[in-house]
Amino acid sequence: MNDQHYFTASPATEAAERSHVFTIRGRKLTVTTASGVFSSDRLDKGTQVLLNHVPEPPAQGTFLDLGCGWGPIALALAGAAPQATVLAVDVNERALDLTARNAVANGYSNVRAVEATTLRAELEASGTSLDLIWSNPPVRIGKEALHELLLTWLPLLAAKGEAWLVVAKNLGADSLAKWLADQDFKVEKTASAKGFRVLRVLNPGR
Repeated sequence: MNDQHYFTASPATEAAERSHVFTIRGRKLTVTTASGVFSSDRLDKGTQVLLNHVPEPPAQGTFLDLGCGWGPIALALAGAAPQATVLAVDVNERALDLTARNAVANGYSNVRAVEATTLRAELEASGTSLDLIWSNPPVRIGKEALHELLLTWLPLLAAKGEAWLVVAKNLGADSLAKWLADQDFKVEKTASAKGFRVLRVLNPGR
């Protein structure tokens, strides 16, 4: 199976795990990937663009990798901010398992990989807000589902929190930026590279 069904909860295909060494924001990491997970055999180009253009995260706080896949963004956050809590969320059980294992394998004890509905309920119950979101969002789930996803998580940003998203230009980066602005978020296009745009999103009250 290719990656087109990576957004299913329980991929039916055999995992077919593979080991890779990737350099992620200057750190050489050994990771395990598998079939049925987004970008199963490489570091996705959009994710690379995001990681190349985001500023250093704060030293502490609660951070979210939204749509974690096998975990490259979560690993980048954990390495850059070892005192922070890094939450990795996905609907794909295999992705969550890989992210958790990759964090442990690379010595990152500050990563929690949690199923999306479970984490959303947990954060809501505890009143926990997010200081930072980094995401290569799953645009291919369709516009309506993508909008629902973003409206589920972006409102959890703290007053001074911010989200950084990477979206392919040919998959609607500019229209997504306009839609976010229409929802009263403050949106800035901070970079363009390799066919992708990087968007910085702030809470309306900021």
